[in-house]
Amino acid sequence: MELHLHEEAACHRADLTLKDFKSGVEPIWCPGCGDFGVLQALQRALAANGRPPHEVALVSGIGCSSRLPAYTSAYGFHGVHGRALPVATGLKLARPELEVVVVGGDGDGYSIGGNHFMHACRRNVNLTYIVMDNRVYGMTKGQPSPTTEADWDSDIAPGGVGVSPFSPVAIALAAGANFVARGFALDVKPLADILVAAMKHPGFSFVEVLSPCITFRPEEMDWKKAIKRNAIETTSDRKAAMAAVMGADELMSGIIFEGDRPAYGQTLAAPEGLAAIEGEFIVDPAA
Repeated sequence: MELHLHEEAACHRADLTLKDFKSGVEPIWCPGCGDFGVLQALQRALAANGRPPHEVALVSGIGCSSRLPAYTSAYGFHGVHGRALPVATGLKLARPELEVVVVGGDGDGYSIGGNHFMHACRRNVNLTYIVMDNRVYGMTKGQPSPTTEADWDSDIAPGGVGVSPFSPVAIALAAGANFVARGFALDVKPLADILVAAMKHPGFSFVEVLSPCITFRPEEMDWKKAIKRNAIETTSDRKAAMAAVMGADELMSGIIFEGDRPAYGQTLAAPEGLAAIEGEFIVDPAA
């Protein structure tokens, strides 16, 4: 017997605006933080996606960027460090009719949450993961993160850590993510377009957002001039996407890969003794 998890007919509205997704909580990020741009881009994207706030759930872990759910009017879940993806996966499988978006940072997502990141790509559950990458632990006073350059000199790591940085986009492609893109926090409208495409694409969508940390890495504000926008051609060939990413400048932005893997849950085998009815497991009386 097979289980078919069908998402209930969603309510899509054309009258939603950014303001519909604003909460009454004022962000407390440092003035100039790139995460302000990501918040606005996400609010724009949610409005364009047409799902009202009560049909959207934002899940986060720990860190500056993980405060984002409090600043929107959608449902929010602020989880523990590195565990946003397992929470979001369970939520999406239990409530497939919801638009589930996960937000976090490079420390939360790639260090303690790195294992969950790889397996979320592999499972291909239909949700969107947005990681704001500033290559530093901004909430805990500027320690190097998994994406920090090996030679970045700081008071905490004089001379640099001497370890090659984690490559999120390459890992996402290798692990099986169905949609992979890179955006820039200060390109609000282009980033919103990427996020809309990510939410509409079936399966696990991963968007890396380069988001400057004005406090601990002010030099990252130079990214605004250095970003090479839409410099990587979108492809549905995973090998071609990997080759393009590995040979490209890490400051290139745009939609990199759009795959066609079936999302997890579209067809699952029901455990023995259970029957599949309306996308849920129930006890099979005949068992």
